[in-house]
Amino acid sequence: MTFTKVNSKVVSVDLNRSGPVVARRGAMLFYTGDVRFAPHGVPGGAGSAPGLGGLAGMAGRMMQGEHESTMLAQGNGTVHYGFRGLETHVVDMSAGGELRVDASRLLAHTAGLQSTVVSSGAAQAGGGGGGLLGALRGAATGAVTGTGMFTTQLSGYGAAVLLAHGGVFELRVGGPAPVIVDPQAFVAASGAVRTELKSSMSWRNVGRSGGEALQLECTGQGIVYVQASEEKL
Repeated sequence: MTFTKVNSKVVSVDLNRSGPVVARRGAMLFYTGDVRFAPHGVPGGAGSAPGLGGLAGMAGRMMQGEHESTMLAQGNGTVHYGFRGLETHVVDMSAGGELRVDASRLLAHTAGLQSTVVSSGAAQAGGGGGGLLGALRGAATGAVTGTGMFTTQLSGYGAAVLLAHGGVFELRVGGPAPVIVDPQAFVAASGAVRTELKSSMSWRNVGRSGGEALQLECTGQGIVYVQASEEKL
């Protein structure tokens, strides 16, 4: 695997084997060898559609604000990454595929993966809810779940590292019943997973429900990554 877990909170990567690596700014702990670092551009996606005028520009600015600043590491050497003592989880994408993860929960990924930013609404619809409606749906979901309006989408061949509180569970989606996840415990999804925000609240118990009033219903085929905590990153 490209990334090697040194312990639960630190990963290392040999750039000779992996090629260039993109990681969030401030995540590099130390390195050995001849390694060069350079700022990495914000992936395209939301806000770039023609004909939306001011709305497109506004969405683009929001995307820029929610995307974490990243650095590109390349050269010959080994780099160690970690961030704020959070637990790390390596996702192997050597066989190809797609991973959708909130930018705040992404530590690093190999540069060979195509990285774009899509609205949370589009991501929750399985890629089919883009445009202004998708952006509005993403804004509403982000407001109630504490996640961002935009989601980082990685596709292709490589590897990625997730961040979480208390470790990550991989839950297989595709059985006869959906997988229900607390929105603040949700970290990422891979494959053809569709997530839909559900409310277990009725008008009778408004104000009396606990923290499980809002839930993410996961259907389709793939894997959902869940952190062992409801704490925000």
